Amino acid sequence: MFTTTLIAAPGALDPALAEALRNAWGGGAVQWLAPDEAAEFDMPEVPGNRWEVWAELQNQAVDLVVQPTEGRRKKMLLADMDSTMIQQECIDELAEVAGVGAHVRAITARAMNGELDFEGALIERVALLKDLPETVIAEVLANRITYMPGGSALVATMRANGAYCALVSGGFTAFTQSVAAHLGFDENRANTLLVAKGRLIGDVARPILGRAAKVQALEEISARLGLSETDVLAVGDGANDLGMLGRAGAGVALHAKPSVAAQCDIRIQHADLTALLYIQGYARDQFVI
Repeated sequence: MFTTTLIAAPGALDPALAEALRNAWGGGAVQWLAPDEAAEFDMPEVPGNRWEVWAELQNQAVDLVVQPTEGRRKKMLLADMDSTMIQQECIDELAEVAGVGAHVRAITARAMNGELDFEGALIERVALLKDLPETVIAEVLANRITYMPGGSALVATMRANGAYCALVSGGFTAFTQSVAAHLGFDENRANTLLVAKGRLIGDVARPILGRAAKVQALEEISARLGLSETDVLAVGDGANDLGMLGRAGAGVALHAKPSVAAQCDIRIQHADLTALLYIQGYARDQFVI
């Protein structure tokens, strides 16, 4: 059995659309998880025109997810941070303060799209931050970082239902520690910016946490908790997330680069992070806010 989930901005999902798709695909009764926002129905098999319909619905700003019904409520969340749980790339914000913002943003965009080696691109960008006062990190956190809508509800609701939540970033521990504490994650992993005499030295500690390390985190944490990888919901937006997205039971490309989204079966392009609750079958009145 498979479950189809339709998600749009609050008030933007037309009930007639959900009913029409259910009828076309021969599904069961439409269940509303949130009025005019999220609906689902079950069906016996994956339709052959799934991606054609997905593309059509993108034009209406509606996300469409089709997945096996069994086991879709997950026991672990493994989340990227930059442009996933927060709306910025931390290294880009530090670079703005350092006066090299445009240059670093261009490198970041290419790295996240898979055009550049992640580790090499990280080393190159961090070198441009040399001599920034360490105090700039707190200033960026306070003044330049905003949270992705729905993140706190996602973490709180999954934890309230027994799931373990880990934040795994190719960014920096100086940021993940704060973000993880704010959102309620159980643990966080990231790279460490090296500091001497109160200033960034333009380098990070080795080994560098990149694509392979995110997969390693999935393996280590799930094994430690006695969970299968199929019990994991992973979410990210960049090329360095593809390893963990491919290994997790549900890998979600969130507002991802086109080359990244194309490699994932679950693509959330329009909704916020609460979409990750809807695809697990949570109704809005079950959210922990």
